[in-house]
Amino acid sequence: MTAYLFVGLIAAVVAFVMTPLVCRLSTRIGAIDHPNDRKVHAKPTPTLGGLAILLGIIAAGGVASFMPEFDRVFVQSAQPLGIGAAALVIFALGVYDDFKPLTAAPKIAGQVFAAGLLFLAGVKMQYVLLPSSVLVLGDDLSVLVTIIWIVVMINAVNLIDGLDGLAAGIVAIAAASFFVYSFNLYEVDHLTLDIAAAPLLAIIVVGAALGFLRHNFHPARIFMGDSGSMLLGLVLGATTLVGVGKAPTNFSPDAANVLLAYSPLWIPALVVAIPILDAVLAIVRRVRGRRNVFHADKEHLHHRLMDLGHGHKQAVVVMYVWSALAAGAGLAFTFLDRSLWVYALPVAVAAIVLYTLFPMLTKALQNRLNAP
Repeated sequence: MTAYLFVGLIAAVVAFVMTPLVCRLSTRIGAIDHPNDRKVHAKPTPTLGGLAILLGIIAAGGVASFMPEFDRVFVQSAQPLGIGAAALVIFALGVYDDFKPLTAAPKIAGQVFAAGLLFLAGVKMQYVLLPSSVLVLGDDLSVLVTIIWIVVMINAVNLIDGLDGLAAGIVAIAAASFFVYSFNLYEVDHLTLDIAAAPLLAIIVVGAALGFLRHNFHPARIFMGDSGSMLLGLVLGATTLVGVGKAPTNFSPDAANVLLAYSPLWIPALVVAIPILDAVLAIVRRVRGRRNVFHADKEHLHHRLMDLGHGHKQAVVVMYVWSALAAGAGLAFTFLDRSLWVYALPVAVAAIVLYTLFPMLTKALQNRLNAP
């Protein structure tokens, strides 16, 4: 555990220290996000924060490569090299998009190319676990499943990057929940083989996101831009695929073990489930309105929370709380006895729903009390 926390701390410190320097660089080269009627910020803000996140990830990965605890990750696998190459490609795509917005076709093409690099490096879905058997995927089907998952994760994170600190915080929660899961199963219980990269990647993502978040929380001094949001989406997606790409060596074919084996995928998926649903609805909304699916608007869930009466910070915190609940529910299902959480979950959901609707309920009560 100490080795993982050290690597995560490296990612956090580098991202934290580099962000002010990146902020100055962004201002100098004109990488500035200017306010308009589709955005909630009120003043021009540097938008090359993805560079600080990338540097945090690279620094932490470089340090880990010299640590004996992670020898098998870097010596016995091409996955770190593939993830690094894909990260550079998606970062470059995001930087270009931040300076000169891309249309849907080249943006998706770049994302598919980055996902293809991951596949070639062995970050892919090779098996589908069924209650009665293990289905081996051929490369023609595996590449399709892999690319779809990575592209979905990239765009889910990209589309929720609409409020200060929202994307960085949610990604940190998702990656932290995945780290807790993967560390317990892979490092303690040894349920699977050759997945040592999973907890390492997860803790690096947590560190880089949190280090940047300190400067990105409202009022943000810098935005991560597409270069940061797409980068975090790609690395988070790669991290989850590392956890389910290979079949467990001691897999017993029954429904419970199938759910357990897919926890690396569905625990982070639960955390970003609401943002993913929001992204899907945004795409449907834009297609129906005959607009570019990447054309930003102010109709996302986080914007609607602000319409309910939440301030900027409060809307972000509400999204954090819902994401944390999803992560906690997934981990509880995996590690705790059902009797320990089955009654607590509805109470937690009810409390968060009340907190979410509190501004609207308060306003309705005030109007009723003030009515003649």
